[in-house]
Amino acid sequence: MDQSPTVWRDAQPLVDSATPMIDPFGRAVTYLRVSVTDRCDFRCTYCMSENMTFLPKKDLLTLEELDRLCSAFIAKGVRKLRLTGGEPLVRKNIMHLVRGLSRHIGSGLDELTLTTNGSQLARHAQELADCGVRRINVSIDTLDPDKFKAITRWGELDKVMEGVRAAQAAGIHVKLNAVALKEFNEHEIPELMRFAHGEGMDLTLIETMPMGETGEDRTDQYLPLSLVRQRLEEQFTLDDIPYRTGGPARYVEVRETGGRLGFITPLTHNFCESCNRVRLTCTGTLYMCLGQDDAADLRTALRASDDDAYLSAAIDEAISRKPKGHDFIIDRNHRKPAVARHMSVTGG
Repeated sequence: MDQSPTVWRDAQPLVDSATPMIDPFGRAVTYLRVSVTDRCDFRCTYCMSENMTFLPKKDLLTLEELDRLCSAFIAKGVRKLRLTGGEPLVRKNIMHLVRGLSRHIGSGLDELTLTTNGSQLARHAQELADCGVRRINVSIDTLDPDKFKAITRWGELDKVMEGVRAAQAAGIHVKLNAVALKEFNEHEIPELMRFAHGEGMDLTLIETMPMGETGEDRTDQYLPLSLVRQRLEEQFTLDDIPYRTGGPARYVEVRETGGRLGFITPLTHNFCESCNRVRLTCTGTLYMCLGQDDAADLRTALRASDDDAYLSAAIDEAISRKPKGHDFIIDRNHRKPAVARHMSVTGG
């Protein structure tokens, strides 16, 4: 079956390009994740293969085009905008885009944030703060430098920690993300949690997602967070709390540390019923669901006219196809990913 993005054709321009985005199931789309590049300076084993073939630079939207697309979504009701990758901070002149988008904060946009591996964070932290970025997510799966090097293939833990400290010094609240991996970091999670909470950071645990060939068998990596929580409750008291950040994580407060711990469970307990998110790639492809291949080509509409009404119509058509939920499964028989594209394409 052809899984290429639906190309926008003959969409009728709308009188009001600020029409709110409501999907077929009555959910308002208020959160846009934008993968500004598929490139990364790490090669995490659960995310991509070591010898990746990246998109030709000529296929990427310009920073100005990304700004226009993001602005169109904000006009249509997006209140939270997260820049992702790959690694967003390796995109050349990325701070030009951040500075431009910051004009929307307080004028439609509640929050501009990003998810980063932290490798380039030390040199950008203060400027991010100056642009109004108040929260960021940093991915750290282990506090062991050797294991960190192994899981990222190329990463250096000390450099990431330098970035975390720089962000905190700039007044940015840092949340750590850790992918829970069987027989890799499953017994380190209490230590990682104590570290995060001791430094004033939240920690979110994420189940590995079956996306793209990585050269590793994720049927062997998969660790259900239901089991992780059960183990943690042997040492800690976890109280469910209503705290939300706009994403899919469900949070608990840990009495013994006073910190928050989040769980993102695409496999053991999907979070689709309240999904308010869509994902835009650096080529202008819009994925209405992380776990589905259906997509819309917004680049065609973007370049067809300077009139944002045409772009708005293309966005509305895409939102009308947003599915109820994803189809992530761990295929233990064929050991193939549920979705062929790599995580780095859409940024998780």
